Amino acid sequence: MATDDSDVADELHDSGEGGGHDIEFYGGRIASAMPLVLFVAWAIFQSGVLQVSDTTGLVIGMLAALVVGMFFTKGSWASYANTIFEGMTQRVAATAIVAWLWAGMFAQLLQDGGFVQGLVWAADVASVSGPLFPAVTFLLAALFTTGIGTGYGGTIAFTGLFYPAGVLLGANPVLLFGAILSGAVFGDNLAPVSDTTIVSAVTQDADIGGVVASRFKYAILAAVIAFAGYVVAGQVMPGSDVATSASASLDGQPLGLVHVLSMLTVIGLAVAGRHIVEAISWGIIVALVFNVGSTLLASWGVIESGLQTAPALLFRAPASSGLAQSLDWLPFVLTVEEGTGVVGSLYGGASGFFPLIVLTLLIVAGARIMIQGGGFEAIQAFLLNRVATNVRRAETTMVLGTATVNAMITINTAAEIAIAPYIARIGERFNINGYRRANILDANTSALGYIFPWGGGVLAGYGAMRGLGENIPVVNPIDVWPFVFHGWLLFFVFLAAAVTGYGLEYVSDRESEEVSRA
Repeated sequence: MATDDSDVADELHDSGEGGGHDIEFYGGRIASAMPLVLFVAWAIFQSGVLQVSDTTGLVIGMLAALVVGMFFTKGSWASYANTIFEGMTQRVAATAIVAWLWAGMFAQLLQDGGFVQGLVWAADVASVSGPLFPAVTFLLAALFTTGIGTGYGGTIAFTGLFYPAGVLLGANPVLLFGAILSGAVFGDNLAPVSDTTIVSAVTQDADIGGVVASRFKYAILAAVIAFAGYVVAGQVMPGSDVATSASASLDGQPLGLVHVLSMLTVIGLAVAGRHIVEAISWGIIVALVFNVGSTLLASWGVIESGLQTAPALLFRAPASSGLAQSLDWLPFVLTVEEGTGVVGSLYGGASGFFPLIVLTLLIVAGARIMIQGGGFEAIQAFLLNRVATNVRRAETTMVLGTATVNAMITINTAAEIAIAPYIARIGERFNINGYRRANILDANTSALGYIFPWGGGVLAGYGAMRGLGENIPVVNPIDVWPFVFHGWLLFFVFLAAAVTGYGLEYVSDRESEEVSRA
């Protein structure tokens, strides 16, 4: 999610790392990690053992974990309870929530406006086959996410638009979902306006331009190998079972490609430095204009779109209500005998993420408990005194430590903010350059949040996928983790760099302005 440096600095200041501990636990500081550890254990059991991919179940698991953690609190439970509220009101949680809501509405408008059919038509004309579609999707998702600066938004948009198009063309659904997540990883890691990029730079005393320049070689190396992997895997893995129905979607459907302009509007404004909420809002407005215009032109007989564009928002009111009937002339009110409720592109695009929003707030609350209880400080002390005894081991500890935190705090920016001060202290102890520290920190938080089945990026894509209709297969998040090629490669590239010392720089090796010109 794009934001300003000052916003991130305020969030880091408000998070209170390094201050006094407001909560004490039976079992010591490490016991403050109990809620997050219990949540991860439950997520593995639900997703891996039971094979149930239901965000609501994860919400219940996190709620129960927070309740259990309360019983291990020393003294009054009031501090524990207040910390939950403090965590849930942090800006980092709102950042992810806004990205999901705005991107969900935008993607649903484009989907209802026929953009999926347009993509299928264009791919058929360009002879882009199903086996090749995941590789192409990876490249486009990487470019889109780099432009807008939000991996969550890119995941939702491409899952809602490119995923059904690729499935209709015969692409393997699991591989295609992995390619979308990989593209989100690339953009989150490399975009100058991405929250993860900004946090990694600010917390390690490095300039954003220099950070992006110094990590480019790692990101491109992983991306090239990932692209080749999607090309090969697309030829080997079986295609979609619903590909035979694609022919029905190929006839006379190029009109939906007009929404390329909607996507370019978002990218252009984001690259120009506009806030991502503003950029996507303008994209929503452009998409609304196109959808209403195509519907009117089709109803007047000017064009034959072949599309049934859904209303942006429609209230189904009871026909028995006299007041509702008096408002039936409004384009967004329809009186019906039964089945009242709210429907439409805007509502449908946002409502699917409501359980994930609740889960995000609870996870960030759990992270806040671990910070205030001294859990992160205890981990840092152990790593400094027992593990990080030389430079190579220190860097390896950074890589594995950030990976562990991301397994527990599955919202990537929240995980990065939590562990960043400790990465800085370990690095400073061995005089490791701030750009190197920022790159290690960002690579893991960008990658692993889109790999773990209970990760925010994976669940965001899964939520968008569930709203695509009965004819489009839904990928279980537990099945996709091996196929997020770019995420895994980025992790192992930095692990190898830490172990071998490749690219290692000390504080005296490069100054900030030198890196920014690299």
